[in-house]
Amino acid sequence: MNSEPMDLNIQRPKRRNNVLSTLNMTIEVLNLAKEVSSITPAKAAFGSVSAILVVIRVLSFLFYFDEFRAHMCVGLND
Repeated sequence: MNSEPMDLNIQRPKRRNNVLSTLNMTIEVLNLAKEVSSITPAKAAFGSVSAILVVIRVLSFLFYFDEFRAHMCVGLND
């Protein structure tokens, strides 16, 4: 039996969706900055950070963590 209050169970997916939304927006901004930048090292930096965030985003779809456990998602949830 789960001893957590119902509100916490509802807030976790919302918090996760907010994090994913923020990651998506940040990736888009970095990609745009990479395109408009005329300095080669800056383009490389924007591209590298964007790639790292994409990996984090993909891993967050596969795994999600709560306080004491790691869970693996076998399908996408709404």
